Amino acid sequence: MRKSTFILPAIVVIVVLLLSSIYIVDERQRALVLQFGRVVDVRNDPGLAFKLPFIQQVVRYDDRILSIDVQPLEVTPLDDRRLVVDAFARYRIDNVEQFREAVGPGGISTAESRIDSILRAQTREILGSVTSDDILSSDRAAMMLRIRDGAINDARDLGVDIVDVRLKATDLPRQNLQATFDRMRAEREREATDERARGNEAAQRVRAQADRTVVELVSDAQRQSDIIRGESDARRNAIFAQAFGQDADFFEFYRSLRAYERSLLGTNSQMVLTPDSDFFVYLKSPLRPGETMPEAEADALAAPAGIEFEETSDTGADPGVTGEANSGVTIRQTPEAPATDDTAAPSDDAATDGSD
Repeated sequence: MRKSTFILPAIVVIVVLLLSSIYIVDERQRALVLQFGRVVDVRNDPGLAFKLPFIQQVVRYDDRILSIDVQPLEVTPLDDRRLVVDAFARYRIDNVEQFREAVGPGGISTAESRIDSILRAQTREILGSVTSDDILSSDRAAMMLRIRDGAINDARDLGVDIVDVRLKATDLPRQNLQATFDRMRAEREREATDERARGNEAAQRVRAQADRTVVELVSDAQRQSDIIRGESDARRNAIFAQAFGQDADFFEFYRSLRAYERSLLGTNSQMVLTPDSDFFVYLKSPLRPGETMPEAEADALAAPAGIEFEETSDTGADPGVTGEANSGVTIRQTPEAPATDDTAAPSDDAATDGSD
């Protein structure tokens, strides 16, 4: 009875001492053995290990890659456009002994607080040295690498290795959002105005060149047409001069007939001429130069029917007949009279010479 009374407590004490002196290190962790707060052993390999019971204690740290969310912060790039940056980082405890000395009993929470301060400082420094357009462009990846490299150097004293830094969002502050949009709109409108001005300038150059080309083409065409017209007039005048040289009387007679044809149009043509006018010389003159009376009578018989010549004066003109200050001859175009068997020579009125 007495033996069992001492044996059972001894077994319990031995078991307790044995359990307190044995600890297990997981493959996902690293362990530190502390004795009165001082590190006496570091266990990086997983498995079963021993320590002094009640004197030594084991502190375990995660050996995996950990993640930390950086508190949103405002940065001011070079163009004074404020941005709210939200980022996160991934880190790993590289040296657990140095990590323990740096953070003390606070452990992971204290380390993440200090890592957050390091990342915020690096983010402000890097993003403050560029413009907001660079932050929102494809150069953003290079900026994240610069933030990570700066954080690695600062976090090395903590025994922590910064694996990666990422910017989740870069937004405008809500209180500055509308003002920023107005500013962006004004810049885009200015760029559009510049583009339109350059387009109008180019269009004016094209129009001026086109107008110049049109003027040159029209001038050249006008010059060529004037040359052709002049050559044609010269040839016509040469033909007329040749014809006039062959028979001057016939040429003059032909031109008079053309003038009669153009003047005596309509059904009631009236012309007021002076008595000494040579316009109807071939119609009112009984004799032509070098012509005998029989020939003149034959020409009078061949004259167009329905044309009468009358001597008129300002006082004796018929109503509706245009008169001039001087007395003259009125020519009326009347319908043709029916032909009769008794053909007679034209009357004196048809052959008058227009003189008193």
